[in-house]
Amino acid sequence: MTNATINTVTISKADIPSGGMKSYKQDDDSIILITRDDDEFHAFDGKCPHAGADLGNGLRCGNRVVCPWHHATFDSRDGTLLEPIAIEGLTQYQLTDTGDELIVTTSAKEKTDIPNDKLTDTHTVIVGGGAAGFMTAHYLRNTGYGGDITLISADNKAPYNRPLLSKAFLAGNMPEEKLLLGGSDWAKDNNIDLRLNQTVSKVLPNERTLMVVSDSSNSNSNSNDENSSDKTISADYLVVATGSSPTIPPIMGVELDGVYTLRSMDDAKLIKAASHDQRVVIIGTGFIGMEVASALAQAGTTASITVVGQSDRVMGNIVSETVSNALIKLHEENGVNFVFDATVNAITEVKRVVNQSENEEENQTFSQVGGVILGNGEQIDADIVILGTGVSANTALLEEVNDPDGVQVDSKLQLRDGVYALGDIAKASGQMGRMRIEHWRVALQHGLVAATAILKDDTVETLDARVPFFWTMQYGKSLRYSGHAQTPDNSILLGTPDTLDYIEYYFDDAGEDSRASAASTLGRDKELVAFSELLRRGHAPTRAQLHAGFDIIKQAQALSL
Repeated sequence: MTNATINTVTISKADIPSGGMKSYKQDDDSIILITRDDDEFHAFDGKCPHAGADLGNGLRCGNRVVCPWHHATFDSRDGTLLEPIAIEGLTQYQLTDTGDELIVTTSAKEKTDIPNDKLTDTHTVIVGGGAAGFMTAHYLRNTGYGGDITLISADNKAPYNRPLLSKAFLAGNMPEEKLLLGGSDWAKDNNIDLRLNQTVSKVLPNERTLMVVSDSSNSNSNSNDENSSDKTISADYLVVATGSSPTIPPIMGVELDGVYTLRSMDDAKLIKAASHDQRVVIIGTGFIGMEVASALAQAGTTASITVVGQSDRVMGNIVSETVSNALIKLHEENGVNFVFDATVNAITEVKRVVNQSENEEENQTFSQVGGVILGNGEQIDADIVILGTGVSANTALLEEVNDPDGVQVDSKLQLRDGVYALGDIAKASGQMGRMRIEHWRVALQHGLVAATAILKDDTVETLDARVPFFWTMQYGKSLRYSGHAQTPDNSILLGTPDTLDYIEYYFDDAGEDSRASAASTLGRDKELVAFSELLRRGHAPTRAQLHAGFDIIKQAQALSL
């Protein structure tokens, strides 16, 4: 490969096999990705638009180019976004075929503008500014929807990347403005009426109408509508994506100053400010609790960090004991303390005196966290307590909830004609059955699928052809998980978790002919991508195949041809 000019790159066609792809890193750190099908070639910006991963290190399965990091997926022929976590497709470059070589002109981008001429006389109202609500609005506008879009959020900020709160933001590695989804002017640029600080008090699905309680004095609405605080709003398409709220356990003292949950940007800011030089106790060993421990340890500003868990494992409902032990070791090496097989009976209080003066009657006192008392009577001193005790879906607005664990919707997220329930509240029918999953990438999937359902675009896959995926970042190491297993205990482990190099497959039973329903990995990203592609096609490996040395990457590529 040679540089012809500053804006062109010459590539040998022989470098790229038919049905394959190859990336080329440039001196300016940019990456060019070339895909090939027989004598047809396409050139793209080779960095994943989500986090900049080199897509050439991912996997191509049929016409699907899958990012190795977070499984964003793009069409190999035109760069179209097929699967989040990215929210945009790939930039495509112009190609010139000279016979044995290709000349890529990186300054000449193929135009992909789509006119907003679909459903121009309709109004879509979205309740919730999280991942699902954002992606619905964003994908609608970027795939031709020309009607009005109103997004109502109880948050005081435009949609932002919530998973990074317990990762880079809390660790002090990312400023607030970098978390905004679509940039600071997203709503304005996409002609979306974004109404912040507004609470929906009632939804009438049959009428596709909702009631809004808003604080107009504290509103950051981007609307030009003088009636932006109207009590009643009607829609042609109504999307409810109200997310979930932290579960507060019935622990004595949980209401004290110094007890925190992490769900919003404001929560994260409070924890960052309050944890400096303080003894921190985290209750809960799920992935949120572990991410908070990691982020605070990386920030290096606390006096101590202790994690209290009810079981003897971390992330025990997700990974095996062996993988859990490796994660515990990683945390302990970074100064985190653990107390396992413990329950917290109470959070103790201490009295603080403020505004001291010569007149003691003017002094003020308040109660603050002093520690936690465990079930065995042991006390752990603490200045702040962070609850990582799970979340509960905010389903109250929809009376049609006919399951105790979420709103039952179909594989297009539809509750009834023109009404959709997305994200954490949705117990959706999908490729792996009916389930409710509280993960960011799943919520983005929901937004994409609901948007295409509104547009009646049958060329885009529903949840019937998609699988769940999530990741957790701890100390710069990313554990990734694809699928959904009932238990992590029926597993096959390949590699060594202690060296952060493994893939583990999970089965719902111990049968040799049972197919894996999930897998997790540290360091074996291509194998997890291959597993995900096989899982979504109904060809996940059996226990017997894995024991026999199954080549999962080769099989995924072969089935996708």
